[in-house]
Amino acid sequence: MSVVKVAALAYYPVKGLAGISVETAEVGPTGLLNDRLFMLVQPDGTFLSQRKLPAMATLHAEVAGDALRLSAPGAPDLEIGIRYDGKRRDVSLFEKWFGLGVVQDPAADEWFTERLGTPAALVRVTPEHERPGWGAHRGLTGFGDAHALMITSQSSLDGLNARILERGGDAIPMNRFRPNLVISGWDEPHTEDRVLRMTAGEVGIGYSARGIRCAVPTVDQATGAKSGPEPTRTLATYRREPAYGGGVSFGVKAAVLAPGNIRVGDEIVVQQWIPEGADPAPATRG
Repeated sequence: MSVVKVAALAYYPVKGLAGISVETAEVGPTGLLNDRLFMLVQPDGTFLSQRKLPAMATLHAEVAGDALRLSAPGAPDLEIGIRYDGKRRDVSLFEKWFGLGVVQDPAADEWFTERLGTPAALVRVTPEHERPGWGAHRGLTGFGDAHALMITSQSSLDGLNARILERGGDAIPMNRFRPNLVISGWDEPHTEDRVLRMTAGEVGIGYSARGIRCAVPTVDQATGAKSGPEPTRTLATYRREPAYGGGVSFGVKAAVLAPGNIRVGDEIVVQQWIPEGADPAPATRG
């Protein structure tokens, strides 16, 4: 087996928008610095996502000090000051988590509403935000679906693409799965499913649960358009998860056990494996 290492890192400042690839990152209890600390919501506070608005993939946000820079193809750039506290509003995720978000600049709301063609308001986590995840290691998360980290491996993507090509489809890039951490060096696809605890650089990571995939991996992240049934169609032939309601999985969700710094090229060291065929996560679901 070759050296197992960090192959790529990315964070997503605004939930559902384009990701930013980085060579090094600070990792805190809720994941990579600035990952999914902002979110777009509907007038009733329900979050907006690529599930219904795939064009969100073409919108870019970048944290620059105390400012948030917004850009999109064919649109004027906008920079707003980040409001860490102040006016708040009710927000919700999946009708399961209900909390508060700090209201940001109305100019950003106008910018997003015009780009997406539907009312959209930008919020940020509150200073006291503390939202637990679930699974073998619960951890904490910002406005992520439910966990601090999404982890995939290159061998898993290679295995998936081999199957897609056999079915006459086109290979897909890793960004369809919007991972925070991509691992290279494992010989077998989905080895990440069996890692209970590991370190990457200074960061301690604990397995939370399988990454059950929604419709977002069918969205071309470059164009913001749905590109067809892949990879969901092929994943359904070999990655059904009865213990998770029959969804299909790719990658794993994880918690941060020890914060620190991480960089591309750091070695991955596994401290504890999950016994083959076992999964401690489903029994923890509330």
